[in-house]
Amino acid sequence: MRRNQPRRLSFFQVGVIAIVLLLLVTYFGFTKAVPFRHHYTIGAMFKTANNIKPGSAVRIAGVNVGKVTEVKLLHPDDPAAEVKMRLDKKALPLHADATFKIRPRIFLEGNFFVDIQPGTPSTPATGDGHVFPINQTSAPVQLDQITTALPSFTRRDLQRLLQELSTGLSHGGATGYNRSIKYWEPAYRNGSMVSDATLGKAEHDLSGYIKNAGQVARALDREPPQLQSLVADLNTTAHAFAVRDVQLEQAIGELPRTLAAGLPALRELNDSFPSVRRFVSDFRPATRSSGPAIDATLPLVRQVRGLVSRPELRGLVGDLRPTVPDLARLNKSTVPLYQQVSLASNCQNDVILPWSHDKIEDPTFAATGPVYQESTKPLPGLAGESRSGDANGQWFRVLLTGGQYAYPMGNGQFLFNGRPIEGVNPPMPSARPPLRPDVPCETQSAPDLRTNPLPAPPGRRVQGSSSPAAVAYREKAMQDAVKWLRRQIDKTGESDQLRAEDTPLRPGELSHLSGLGKLGHFKAKVAKGR
Repeated sequence: MRRNQPRRLSFFQVGVIAIVLLLLVTYFGFTKAVPFRHHYTIGAMFKTANNIKPGSAVRIAGVNVGKVTEVKLLHPDDPAAEVKMRLDKKALPLHADATFKIRPRIFLEGNFFVDIQPGTPSTPATGDGHVFPINQTSAPVQLDQITTALPSFTRRDLQRLLQELSTGLSHGGATGYNRSIKYWEPAYRNGSMVSDATLGKAEHDLSGYIKNAGQVARALDREPPQLQSLVADLNTTAHAFAVRDVQLEQAIGELPRTLAAGLPALRELNDSFPSVRRFVSDFRPATRSSGPAIDATLPLVRQVRGLVSRPELRGLVGDLRPTVPDLARLNKSTVPLYQQVSLASNCQNDVILPWSHDKIEDPTFAATGPVYQESTKPLPGLAGESRSGDANGQWFRVLLTGGQYAYPMGNGQFLFNGRPIEGVNPPMPSARPPLRPDVPCETQSAPDLRTNPLPAPPGRRVQGSSSPAAVAYREKAMQDAVKWLRRQIDKTGESDQLRAEDTPLRPGELSHLSGLGKLGHFKAKVAKGR
């Protein structure tokens, strides 16, 4: 083989190319569509698809914009079907209120096609895969449908209807019909409101109504005699209306005035329904729980009934009936007492108790506890003093020592102390707090134990007990004591057994006083007093 000779295709390559071309020709011949191209697909629900088949044309204003791809029957016994269509780009946009009609082609074309009205531009456009509902589609009426729509019994009923309509419009009926035209507008408006209300507010209200209506229809179908009786009674009622046509005419004449008075009331009643509906919705849980609650309270009711029986509370009330007046008088008479008790309790709770939990602040003699603890500490000493005594009665000894510091007390009296006074706490008040018996205790000021100590009173240090003045003071006190003691002995009439002397006892004489009876006892007292 020469180098410059052109290379030819092999038989295998030629066969593969021929097979691919054959497949493409077959695809275009059957599908009549360009591959790898996106098509807009929609669906529409029809009551009947007639002779629409896959491949039928889809037109807008007489122009082909697509074709039918599938016709799907919804139920074997129902002609309703879903028609799926594939549209070209020139068919867009389709709006949500678009309508679809199945129309026959001209005689030469044969078959049917789908005619589309794209809808108004103010409504939103639909997307790929959107399915239009059955109320936006329609199918043509066939000749066989016309012939089957008016059988002989239907034509007889239609003739009877026309005859009755003619009878109703004669003899002034047409005039009355004309007078009723002005009421059509509110009737249609209210009827439309009723029709809109039948749709419900929730998603499945209408379907639920239809379901319940089907149950009612099945119930009527199960009882043919009762349904026949209902129709017969309806015929009897209509005959009674026909016989009383004059009275019915008068009643209809009163109907406008009745409606004029009843419509506002019905409007107010309709306005109250939302509140009543909300109340019923809120009250429904309580109503559901009322049955179990009543069942749960029945045992209590039986117990209460037994409790109020004659052997129980009723008999007790009968026994207490004579006592109740006395108790009422006692209750009334104790009101002043309780008022005083209330005042005393308030004083104790608001004044005395807070004061007893207060603490005296003294840097020199710090308190270790609150008032109610500190105030009881002197009581054991007083109790010990009260238990000290002899045959002559209770007594206690006080040992006085000579003080080194003297402070004037007034009226020629002095206070002697072993150490100098550092201050005065609590200080002497300038005036006594006022006593207000007419003011409740709890409203008065509580005692305040926090004070500022005053400086010590002026005093001087005593030079000593051996000074002439001190010796003279002790001699005078000794003489006064002896004189007082002698007067007491004379008063008792025991001067023959007792005597008081101002001569000091010597230490050697004290051992002989134990056997001298009362005389020695008094000498010991005098000696101890010196």
